[in-house]
This record gives sequence, structure tokens and C-alpha cells, in this order.
Amino acid sequence: MYSDELRHQAVKLSVDGMNYRRIARHLDVDHKTVINWVNAYVAQLPSAAVPEDVNNAEMDELFTFIGSKKPCLPDDHRGSNDQLHSSVGG
Repeated sequence: MYSDELRHQAVKLSVDGMNYRRIARHLDVDHKTVINWVNAYVAQLPSAAVPEDVNNAEMDELFTFIGSKKPCLPDDHRGSNDQLHSSVGG
């Protein structure tokens, strides 16, 4: 009933961040149809690769990221993340 080009455009707009109802209005179709098209596209994608083992460099990057997100305390001068590493067994 609908062309593959229209379906592809709906999926692309969804990936670009447009919500389903707006896509539906833009393409003049029902929003449930857009949802079905996006779900069908997602279902046919291959599974994401999952690493078998996390190495130390990845863990260090994670600790650094978490450390940069924790709130600064009055006596925290951002000198090191030693306390963060020791609290999680690093």
C-alpha cells in the first residue's frame, strides 16, 4: 500500500529525532503506521555486538567519567579519583 521510499523516509525522520505523531502529520499517515514501520525496521537490524571481556582501559575511562559527574564537595579539589577507585575495588 505504501511505498518503500515513504517507509524509509519515516524511519530516517525517527532516527533524526522527530516524534511519531509529527512524522505522521508530515507524511500524511497514521502515527501507529509510523510506529509499525520503525519497529519493523528495528526488528530486522542485527544484534549489537557485546564485548566478551572489559579491559582495564575501559574500566579506567568509566571511573574517570563517573568521577567527572559526581558533585564537587567543599573540600574536593579534584586532585585525583583515588577515593572513587577504592570505593569500587579499583
